[in-house]
Amino acid sequence: MSVCSVRNRKRLASDNPKFLIPNPQSLIPLLAMPLKTHLDDEPTLNLTAMLDVMFLLIIFFALGTRFVDDERKIGLRVPEVVDRGTLTAAPARREVNVYRDGTITLDRQTVSLEQLTTRLAAARRQYNDLGVLVRGDARGEFQNVAVALAACKEAGIRELGITVRSMPPEESATDSRALLRR
Repeated sequence: MSVCSVRNRKRLASDNPKFLIPNPQSLIPLLAMPLKTHLDDEPTLNLTAMLDVMFLLIIFFALGTRFVDDERKIGLRVPEVVDRGTLTAAPARREVNVYRDGTITLDRQTVSLEQLTTRLAAARRQYNDLGVLVRGDARGEFQNVAVALAACKEAGIRELGITVRSMPPEESATDSRALLRR
């Protein structure tokens, strides 16, 4: 590069501020990281809302206890009774068993169909929501179980249940097929 071209460039750079080459010393403050010169304030906990709630609770309980004291000052003596529990306890479910030969039992006592209806009707008059659990022999005729269910219905029993024995899944598939073949 010739001396003439270097001089022209310097002249062009000095004449036009757009082409000024910055001084490397002037770039140092721009590249340096700013340092903290003061300490930050420590964080504070605002207790205003908590104090408001606390005062509201104090006022609520103070007024509530005052009403209890006012009730005690009423000149009235209430009658006293001995706590013996409920007047009548709910009876246990009655059990009706229907055997293979058609024999019917009510709570392990053998009864006829008419006796079953009258005893259940009498028990229902004492306790309206009486429940009855009907259990039938799996090898017996279902007609016998259906007759016992009809007798319970005739006595006005609304809560009827019927029981079955649950079997493991692998036994139930083979036993169900065997029962259907019979």
